[in-house]
Amino acid sequence: MAWTWRFETADGTEVEPSVDPEEFPTQGDAESWIGEYWRDLLAGGAEQVVLFEDATKIYGPMSLNAEA
Repeated sequence: MAWTWRFETADGTEVEPSVDPEEFPTQGDAESWIGEYWRDLLAGGAEQVVLFEDATKIYGPMSLNAEA
């Protein structure tokens, strides 16, 4: 199983992230990574993220804007 993020604008349009993501072996690893890079991702144009386990949506969209 692989955990991945989808990066989106506020209207849900998928965008390329400014930081190269990876596939993560656990949900915790994926969440730790987003916790480390959310500011860079936001500055690069991603406004929200969605977490997937393989093809299954786990949660999201989750705003990267700390004020949201």
